[in-house]
Amino acid sequence: MGKLSSSDRDKKYDPMKYLVVGLGNIGAEYHNTRHNIGFSILDTLAETAKIEFKDARYGAMTEYKFKGRTYILVKPSTYMNLSGKAVNYWLQKEKIAVENMMILVDDLALPFGTLRLRPKGSDAGHNGLKHINATLGHQNYARLRFGIGDDFHKGQQVDYVLGKWTEEEKEKLPELYKICINMIKGMSTIGIQRTMTAYNTKKNGK
Repeated sequence: MGKLSSSDRDKKYDPMKYLVVGLGNIGAEYHNTRHNIGFSILDTLAETAKIEFKDARYGAMTEYKFKGRTYILVKPSTYMNLSGKAVNYWLQKEKIAVENMMILVDDLALPFGTLRLRPKGSDAGHNGLKHINATLGHQNYARLRFGIGDDFHKGQQVDYVLGKWTEEEKEKLPELYKICINMIKGMSTIGIQRTMTAYNTKKNGK
């Protein structure tokens, strides 16, 4: 297939449609773990919007309508290391431009609760992002990084990432989920840059 011209691209993509993919692993043992923060944010959004996920190709999906926009929300069933399969499939199926996509992902390098939206960036060692980058052939898509901290001893990283939240963390999650949902909405209403300015956690943690 040849490359699309800009006019073809404009015809192909629906500018009012957005794709939000929350990264995680399927299975009860991964439910509500740090690595599944992407699933948890989307579950919270679906709950507040009173919509339900249904099983579909490469994951569970649902549609969320907001201010004339349609959000395709996806929780991949491919497991983290093959996340790019689901991302690529839903971008093509729903005719969504990559500029209208956001990936929700956990980040060890950020203190717990730190939120960082970026319009593009490296995989920073995250296997889910690594596979998405390899599948799409670039890293020019928005990602919302949710800081999970790095409070673990040497050699305990996997256990920590796949572990459950502490009681103290659990108390703070609902408010953080609310902010993440506002950031998802902001992508289509005020744009990535203004959303970053309004919601990204400042470097000093304030």
